[in-house]
Amino acid sequence: MERSGATLGGLIHLLRRRNGWTLREMSAKVGIPLSTLAKVEADKLSLTYDKLQQLTVRLSMTMTEFLGQADAPSREPASPVVTARRSLTTDDNSIRITTPNYDYEYLCADLREKRMVPILTRIRAHNLAEFGEPVQHRGEEFIYVLEGSIEVHLQFYTTVTLKAGQGIYIDSTMGHAYVAKDCESALVLGVCSGEEPDLDRELISLVEDLETPEQGQPGS
Repeated sequence: MERSGATLGGLIHLLRRRNGWTLREMSAKVGIPLSTLAKVEADKLSLTYDKLQQLTVRLSMTMTEFLGQADAPSREPASPVVTARRSLTTDDNSIRITTPNYDYEYLCADLREKRMVPILTRIRAHNLAEFGEPVQHRGEEFIYVLEGSIEVHLQFYTTVTLKAGQGIYIDSTMGHAYVAKDCESALVLGVCSGEEPDLDRELISLVEDLETPEQGQPGS
């Protein structure tokens, strides 16, 4: 039987049950220790405003949405939807963009509203002075070196060097820049992810805005 949402513990219980989460899963999502969350849900402990704000932000909710849960109709967790989508990396199914630092090839161009965007990138800049300001955008990304080697410059970390066969996964919201290291150019495969419904177009627009490239036609 579902508890009333009249208390903070009741609201957390409602939110957790409606999403089908265990206490441990919710603890990991909101960054609040399991023991603390269990006591709050049992109304044996409260949360400071800062911690409550942290909880709502981590769950992409406003405070109003969180507090208004008791008035929302109960529902079971949504069943997964099978989209059966697919896209091939053929020569005529990509968008190529050339910039001073990179040559981009956005793969699987026919598939819209991707949550992951695969990109082949030829890196030609050799240092930060040549590259310019590090870039930032929403989401996360994985970079895997196919040819040559690269230096990875990150806002909050020391520089690392990656050779062919090595990769890195980063939070794309921090400043980042990739430059060729000890080679004329390097080739990498990148996969960018995010919640935006048209992530590939957003990434292409970011490139256009930052580096004013000349864009080619798909498959050119």
